[in-house]
Amino acid sequence: MNAEEKRIYSRVSRRAFMGTTAAATLAALTGREPGILRAAEPARAASADAVIVLWMAGGMAQTETWDPKRYTPFEPGVRTERVLSTFPSIDTTVDNIKISAGLERIARVMDRACLIRTFEAADLGFILHSRHQFHWHTGYVPPQSMAVPHLGAVIAKVLGAKNPTVPPFIAIGQNLEIGAESASLKSFHTAGFLGTEYGPFLITDPADAAAAVRPPADLGDARFRSRRKVYEQLLAQELVFQYAGDFQRESLIRSMDSADRLLTSPSAKAFDLTLEPGKSYDIYNNSRFGQGCLLARRLVEAGARYVEVTTEYVPFRYWDTHESGHERAEAMKKEIDAPVAQLILDLEERGLLNRTLVVLASEFGRDAITEGKVGKEVRDQSNTPDVMREPKHYGMHRHFTGAGSVVLFGGGIRKGMVYGKTAEDRPCTTIENPVPVQDLHATLYHALGIPPDYAFVVEKRPVYVTNDGKGKPVKDLFA
Repeated sequence: MNAEEKRIYSRVSRRAFMGTTAAATLAALTGREPGILRAAEPARAASADAVIVLWMAGGMAQTETWDPKRYTPFEPGVRTERVLSTFPSIDTTVDNIKISAGLERIARVMDRACLIRTFEAADLGFILHSRHQFHWHTGYVPPQSMAVPHLGAVIAKVLGAKNPTVPPFIAIGQNLEIGAESASLKSFHTAGFLGTEYGPFLITDPADAAAAVRPPADLGDARFRSRRKVYEQLLAQELVFQYAGDFQRESLIRSMDSADRLLTSPSAKAFDLTLEPGKSYDIYNNSRFGQGCLLARRLVEAGARYVEVTTEYVPFRYWDTHESGHERAEAMKKEIDAPVAQLILDLEERGLLNRTLVVLASEFGRDAITEGKVGKEVRDQSNTPDVMREPKHYGMHRHFTGAGSVVLFGGGIRKGMVYGKTAEDRPCTTIENPVPVQDLHATLYHALGIPPDYAFVVEKRPVYVTNDGKGKPVKDLFA
């Protein structure tokens, strides 16, 4: 290695390098390119060709957002069991749909929405965010004997790229280095056995997205090629690269080639938020999540297949409202209200909403008393007292899988509709039309023309896009 190569070696970002090799490690759990098992259910004509997932990481309390119940204002001494919603309900543009105060802008676009109030997360025993996030994003309960792919990777693989210079799967807003749960986040931010080329293009901060697709200003073409060469030399020294099958190595190289093409493509401009007109930019510029919504719109315009924007999962922050639930929910609603509403209006104005399925979801719901599935009450008196004495006790702040809400826009979905019903009193569980994870996934795939029993053959084993191919699309949701 000459002096220039050593200098380049020293400047390689360890985090970026380890992130890439981690993806290669996961992909290397299978040795061959997966085959395709013909689905028993015929494919349908797709009503959508792109997906934007707005991920409310941490567990969004449904009774504080999309399924408001009886409102009880805070006062010292109020019994916890009396409190169902800490915000009053508000009217929307649809007569029979009310949502929670603090979402006034979204209320004005609910005539474009289909509101599912009966999403049911699986009973995974001792509830952990990492397990439910893995389950929601892959369709499979962890742990698995192989690296199963993210929903976005499946869509990228099955449908292919709309624009060959735009990554088909882009994830925005989640820092994967969050401490003890970093590994669990990385375990589903992957294409798994599908190969690295279908994995997520990760953008932690949308304000820095342009820099991610632009070579350093002081780096000429010759130095860039030299750096690529050294990077490949480093990669070749990794044991996982040495022992992976040809498919994994070739897939990783193809992902690097795609990144190189993006750097010199006009499509890179889609990542640059400074090119957005000021008036439009200002509406989204209330948070990193807001900027992520703007970036998602620009990327779908440029040809991305699947874009996920998250409010970010960090334990005990954001939607992870184990205490001060009312205060945090108020702040989170301020963060999402304007950007989500504007995203829908912008997509509609550009003629993209009909072909873009927008999904606002969370790993499970929340309740002030019940932890886990209905009937298993695990009370922590330091966290959920019988009587609320301080504002930090006010709000839905325990995990709940008995019901949750998902909001869908566009992509052939019916408009101005509520699906499912929950009980008006605790436990506010599903009483009509439950939608488990596998059926929600089947519904999303149905919009894209992908049968729920579509499967990849991996080491002679079929791996279906919904669990065991048994997901049932909720066809009543489609126009």
